Amino acid sequence: MPIINRRILRGLSYTLISSLLILAIFLFSNVHQDYNSQTVYNKLFDDSSYEPPKHDGIQRLANFYDPLADKTLNQVHINPNAYDPIKFDDWFIDTSKPEYTKMNATMVSLVRNEELSDMLESIEQFEASFNHKYHYDWVFLNDKEFTPRFKKQVAAKCSGNVKFGLVPEEHWSYPDFIDQDKAAQARIDMSHIIYGGSESYRFMCRYQSGFFWRHPIMLEYDWYWRVEPSTRYPCDIPEDLFKYMNDNKKIYGFTQSLHEYHETIPSLFDSVLSFTNEHPEYVPHKNFASFISEDEGETYNGCHFWSNFEIANMKLWRSKQYVEFFDYLDHQGGFFYERHGDAPVHSVFASIFLPMDQIEYLNIGYYHIPFWNVPYAVGKNSDSDETLLEQTKEKFLSLNCKVDPREDFTINGFSCGEQYFKQKKLRTLPTVPDKDALEWIKITGAEPKEEQ
Repeated sequence: MPIINRRILRGLSYTLISSLLILAIFLFSNVHQDYNSQTVYNKLFDDSSYEPPKHDGIQRLANFYDPLADKTLNQVHINPNAYDPIKFDDWFIDTSKPEYTKMNATMVSLVRNEELSDMLESIEQFEASFNHKYHYDWVFLNDKEFTPRFKKQVAAKCSGNVKFGLVPEEHWSYPDFIDQDKAAQARIDMSHIIYGGSESYRFMCRYQSGFFWRHPIMLEYDWYWRVEPSTRYPCDIPEDLFKYMNDNKKIYGFTQSLHEYHETIPSLFDSVLSFTNEHPEYVPHKNFASFISEDEGETYNGCHFWSNFEIANMKLWRSKQYVEFFDYLDHQGGFFYERHGDAPVHSVFASIFLPMDQIEYLNIGYYHIPFWNVPYAVGKNSDSDETLLEQTKEKFLSLNCKVDPREDFTINGFSCGEQYFKQKKLRTLPTVPDKDALEWIKITGAEPKEEQ
């Protein structure tokens, strides 16, 4: 099929999926403009005109690795002395030594004073599921000073040390190379899009992309776990995920993945192509670019790891490669002239510039409006549905999950879970049969899924 036809068909499929997603979110959410609530939409929209960006000639990602064929495509031959991918061998510690206690890690939440009740809800769930066993620190960041009431109530709920930080004004404003009149016009032109008219949302996305890990408080830590207001953790988390990431040499972890709305990022992949082709020496062997592109790196399929939950080693963002990548994107103006989100920025970078085996699906119970992640069993392609169902039952009951397993979003039309598992040569169940689900939730005491 000609490339242009593939593009049109892909655009139409994303249009339908995006429209259904936004309708669901609109029905499930309260309408407001808080910068932290990334799933609340103030307006439905029409994406019928979308087509993936066209390039002058066919440009593709350099050194695109196809794990299913186990070969590198679009290979740029680099002088071995110039090859310069991220070097992470010294990022991990030996936790078997007697002096080890816990990882140098923290939870981090970018939150406003008026989100106190929603933040307390998240803390209560998170502490009950995980942190009451480990007492990791918690850093709260805000572009305004936290109120004494916020500090007192939050500190009372956290089992570890609590630290409050103010976002520097220069990190929550326009850089001097941005044309503010052009940015204002872009907000008008994009007012029909998700947060397209919001200035504060753009400041937030830019901050989460390029600055939170530079905050003086965050410089004290190597690892972070991002926790947002109004999130839920319906299952026990049986192990220290920071230690798990370290011991298994993982750099970036996520729970949910989905497609981005393309009208918010029309030029992002062009910028990524340009940067990658300027720096092919940064692209490692056997990366995960096949997760974000299904045409050998010509276009972006919109798949990204939803960044409202992420666990990562901050040396990734502090690396020379990412600092240059962020600076390049920042100067293109996409955070302000379009509406680039931190999730696709993080995801595209991790997928291209990390080896694929260092990106990890963290299979825990998690909820962020309107999607649930329920810990199903994940197995090999050769595993039968019967085997996976039995393993899922064992996992669900052992973790005492207080959620209907049929709520799981992982293998869903708008999710990118299927792409992730396909490229990793793994599989999971698309859902749990009604009879089994009702039996399980009767045991754990979860509420049954509402019938649509």
